[in-house]
Amino acid sequence: MYSAELPPMARAYEPAEVEEFLYDLWVKGGHFQPRIDTARQPFSIIQPPPNVTGELHLGHALTASIQDCLTRWHRMMGDPTLWLPGLDHAGIATQNVVEKALAKEGTSRQELGRERFVQRVWEWVAKYRHVIDEQHKRLGVSCDWERQSFTMDEGPQRAVRTTFKRLYEDELIYRGKRIINWCPRCQTALSELEVERREQEGHLWYTRYPLLNEEGAPSDEHIVVATTRPETIVADVAIAVSPESEVWRGATGRTAVVPVMGRQIPVLIDSAVDPKFGTGALKVTPGHDPVDFEIGNRHDLPTIVAIGEDGTMNEHAGLYRGLERMECRRRIVADIDRAGLLQRVKAYKNSVGHCQRCDSVVEPILSNQWFVHMEPLARPAIQAVADGRIKITPRRFARVYLHWMENIHDWCISRQLWWGHRIPIWYCDSCDNQAAAVEDPTRCDRCGDNRLRQDPDVLDTWFSSGLWPHSTLGWPDDTKELDYFYPTSVMETGYDILFFWVARMIMLSLYNTGEVPFHRVYLHGLIRDNQGRKMTKSLGNVVDPLEASRTYGTDALRFALITGGTPGNDFRLTDERLAGGRNFANKIWNVGRFIMQHLDGQTPLVRPEIGDETPLEDRWIMSRSQKTVTEVNKLLGRFQMGEAGHRLYDFFWSEFADWYIEMAKVRLVNEGHPSPLPTLAYVMDLSLRLLHPFMPFVTEEIWQRLRSHLSWSDTTTLIIAPWPKPDRALIDNEAEDKELVVMDVIRSIRNIRAEKKVDASRYVEAYVAAQTKSTLSDARPLVETLARARPLHLIDQSDTPPRQSVTTILPQAQVTLPIAGLVDAAKERSRLEQKLAEIRAKVQFSKDKLANDQFLAKAPVEVVAKEKERLADAQSQVQRIERQLDDLS
Repeated sequence: MYSAELPPMARAYEPAEVEEFLYDLWVKGGHFQPRIDTARQPFSIIQPPPNVTGELHLGHALTASIQDCLTRWHRMMGDPTLWLPGLDHAGIATQNVVEKALAKEGTSRQELGRERFVQRVWEWVAKYRHVIDEQHKRLGVSCDWERQSFTMDEGPQRAVRTTFKRLYEDELIYRGKRIINWCPRCQTALSELEVERREQEGHLWYTRYPLLNEEGAPSDEHIVVATTRPETIVADVAIAVSPESEVWRGATGRTAVVPVMGRQIPVLIDSAVDPKFGTGALKVTPGHDPVDFEIGNRHDLPTIVAIGEDGTMNEHAGLYRGLERMECRRRIVADIDRAGLLQRVKAYKNSVGHCQRCDSVVEPILSNQWFVHMEPLARPAIQAVADGRIKITPRRFARVYLHWMENIHDWCISRQLWWGHRIPIWYCDSCDNQAAAVEDPTRCDRCGDNRLRQDPDVLDTWFSSGLWPHSTLGWPDDTKELDYFYPTSVMETGYDILFFWVARMIMLSLYNTGEVPFHRVYLHGLIRDNQGRKMTKSLGNVVDPLEASRTYGTDALRFALITGGTPGNDFRLTDERLAGGRNFANKIWNVGRFIMQHLDGQTPLVRPEIGDETPLEDRWIMSRSQKTVTEVNKLLGRFQMGEAGHRLYDFFWSEFADWYIEMAKVRLVNEGHPSPLPTLAYVMDLSLRLLHPFMPFVTEEIWQRLRSHLSWSDTTTLIIAPWPKPDRALIDNEAEDKELVVMDVIRSIRNIRAEKKVDASRYVEAYVAAQTKSTLSDARPLVETLARARPLHLIDQSDTPPRQSVTTILPQAQVTLPIAGLVDAAKERSRLEQKLAEIRAKVQFSKDKLANDQFLAKAPVEVVAKEKERLADAQSQVQRIERQLDDLS
């Protein structure tokens, strides 16, 4: 814990000197562990588990910053608060990493065998699983590390097996042949999330399929089909024609011949064919395309799989057997062309799936896999969002969620890997029985034989992470944590995994517990670079959050991330945003340092008492502070963290630092005025509490020094200090209105001085006519000091202003500054007249250009718009200079 004797605050804030120490202070204080208080509603949030192989990227940093902001806010509100961290075993990613390490050693997983390979993976996990935890700690995340969960821990493993067994026995899990994403390199099925679809330049090959006549003999007729994958022609079993096609309607019901292969196939009608794609006729290859697979099922067509799991052509490819897919493509196109059946080739951009891990082109392939029947699980998950038990922020994603869930497809959950949750199905070699079990069985439950073998596949990683909200709290056991913290309060994550993860958590949690997993889904946007591009290593535009933290400070990074965008919308993270966050942290530090310089050596302050005799500026800042508390509470309650951060920024920098502190300085140097120190300390304390969830380090560091000077200090650390509650008695709209007049007058005088380039140290004479002279009379020392206006004359509206003066009309006052003596009137008039002539010439040039019909007809719309902007800007300058010339008259 901090001692009472602390060194003076350094001139500049150095984040690296305090962040590690402060985090250790919070951990040792036990402030991350929640208490169970059945009299209070808890706040609980389960951290999306990053991959155990991963390094912290900006997506992690954004998620962590938002979740920590919510967690610290609720903790300060006095809610029993649990933020439970975790890690995902990341099946393919982890297996690939370990396989690469084995390759460097000159061996492979096949040489090791399954058992020894899995042991090697566990050794790797034990060595590296804490890397991303340490990176998260660098961001100041206040997770309950004692409750951290790993998807391969004993508890989650039992939850996975229990769920699988229940689904299997309820006939919601089945094994069958369907089209899946297959990676020839990783040799496994992939989930849609593990496939990156990229637009790339390709071709459409228009191929003639000869038609047979009514006697079954070759004819001169043909049907033309366009395809992006000619290598799959060897597996064609039909041609489907759109019912809207006029061209090929006469070909339906006839027989076509597959080019090169010579196989006879039917021509049929199916509504799944897009009449706008290609020729309106589609080659049907059920073994290599999901749409074709559905067409094949509807028309009871055979299925041919001609591409093997290693990406080479198999025995069904005939002459092309053994060729790699792309080589087969080149050969078959050449053969079709030689046969005179290639009509034309057209450049075409299409979306090609690549394995997220190894970048191999993914092969859609018919495969025997384990699937979850999703429609029965989706129905209650749809209802939970429709009836409001789960609210999605932003609301527009609720519509997207419902549409996707209403059209959901069965989920392929098996992976041909060795690392992961092995599918808990055992086969009996004696009676061919298969059964699911939570504990490893020793005998067949049908015949009693002990010759059992477990299914070799493992489960999709999303199966275990889909159980995350309840498995991490002890399910299937009835634990006190599950009873108290479940359902959790909010699930915060990126909108891009709404379906892959969030929807699955909702479905599986409702299935297992009968309750929703969380009451709120908060979806943040994706972070892009300053050109609006997605951040990727290939573009070289990736921002390392740890490097950004070292350069700008953790608080700056967090503030830039939290305030960077609005819910569900992508935003750009630039160096300017990060620098802005650093400048704000420095501003907070400098304000704290200024206040501490005046508090050192003084007895603890009591809360300021605000009454009618209290100086106007004190009543104003106290009123503004209470309204800020109200607005921030409202915004945080609506999950508008970014807007809440902006509101705090505006209050602290613009109102407190730029205005009130400058006003307080006037009283600090002039005896005979009430001390502003109690108000300064009170507002600083309140500001640090409000800012703490956003910027925990700089606020805690300052507050540790400030608290000993406050008689109302209630805790030893800011992280658990009570969250401010608005005091309505301090809200004073009249004081705010009056202070606004004073500020407007000061601002007006400053603006005139700047416009006339008056030396900053020089005092100017000022005449102010206000509706209420008493307000400005009381504020005379402030106006004279802050505007450097002396003497300050308070006059009536009817009084005649001095000659050669500049006047500004304000809503409740009129400010006049004599400029005789401040500027050389003749010289200034000459300069302004010369400038006016130049600007008028620009106005005429733009008018002539915009009056030219040829220019308007030929110039792009944006060029014309830019010219109109130039004209409007020049006309505005003319008006401004003319007013300045009038002032000189």
